[in-house]
Amino acid sequence: MHRRLATGLAASTLALAAVVATATGATAAPADKPQVLSSWTQTSSSSYNLWAAARANQTAWSAYEFDWSTDYCSDSPDNPFGFPFATSCARHDFGYRNYKAAGAFDANKSRLDSAFYEDLKRVCNSYSGATATACTSTAWTYYQAVKVFG
Repeated sequence: MHRRLATGLAASTLALAAVVATATGATAAPADKPQVLSSWTQTSSSSYNLWAAARANQTAWSAYEFDWSTDYCSDSPDNPFGFPFATSCARHDFGYRNYKAAGAFDANKSRLDSAFYEDLKRVCNSYSGATATACTSTAWTYYQAVKVFG
């Protein structure tokens, strides 16, 4: 009788553990979240484009529990002198917020800041002459600010 009861309790315990593990796994972010985050925060234009596409369809990525919030360029103008920097600032915020949440910010800050600068320079590439020079100078100033104070 004791053996049958012990066997039944053991089986019930294993079944309960399996249910709890399944329930926990179902609510956890996918295991590839760090890789996805990394792929969206590189310096390349393809990385920027992947992030922008995901940002436009955030519900498709809801299982990953990314923080998409942004204050854009914080206390600096989002579009200084008419240069549209807001989206670059949003991606920078995305990287900062999500790497801080993952406890991996310090190891990634330099790359995030470099990606920000590359994003800003891509904005400036659409201009020419003195306007391009002004844009690039402004981008450099924004980059230096986040590098030092970000």
